[in-house]
Amino acid sequence: MLRHRVIPVVLLDGYSVVKTIQFKIRRNLGNPVTVARIYNSRNVDELILLDIDASKGGRHIDFFTIEDIASECFMPLTVGGGLTNCDEIEMILKKGADKVVLNTAALKNPAIIKESSSRFGSQCIVVSVDINKDGGHYSVFSHAGVKNSLDPIQWCKSIEELGAGEILINSVYLDGMMISYDNSFIKMVSSAVNIPIIACGGASNPRDGVDAIRSGASAVAMASMFHFTDYTPQMCRDKMRESNIPVR
Repeated sequence: MLRHRVIPVVLLDGYSVVKTIQFKIRRNLGNPVTVARIYNSRNVDELILLDIDASKGGRHIDFFTIEDIASECFMPLTVGGGLTNCDEIEMILKKGADKVVLNTAALKNPAIIKESSSRFGSQCIVVSVDINKDGGHYSVFSHAGVKNSLDPIQWCKSIEELGAGEILINSVYLDGMMISYDNSFIKMVSSAVNIPIIACGGASNPRDGVDAIRSGASAVAMASMFHFTDYTPQMCRDKMRESNIPVR
């Protein structure tokens, strides 16, 4: 039986942890190793680290930061930010990451999804799809802030066909808003693909995680809720158990 995951997200702007609102307003939250240690002590299912400025800056996430975190923390690490080729992916995996996240590189060169999943295994490759919403219309964005003409659902289907192991759905319009996930969009994606979906953007309380899983997500990713409220990953898992959702 598939056990669902609760995954904290740590956003970096190079060497510092930040929290954004709709990918614009930022609040500095300190050292990534310190934040990772806190999550490690809470026995989280997994940790996602994303350098949100890497692609815009034409660089990759700092390898030594990943090595420092991996050396002290023992939960699975999923890492992304500016990765553009398989050599960089290999280096991140050698530094201690268990999986990598591709976003801008996958949009620019979808073949990297197939190449990397063939080389490292589909279980290592997560593709992040940043979604914005204008009225009832959904659009694909990259972390570099570039709007694309791709249809979001068709892009998710292509990601699966190219061999990715998971899709991270990141709702830009809900980022930092703490008003719940976009469960309608989660249902649309989960109906279109068979690989696991990680829902990200908008969680305000443990019940939101339950609703996202019931909408088709395999895992829920959260940032603001853990940074700015008293809710913990364990509380989210407990709420899922109360709702008869299998968790780790």
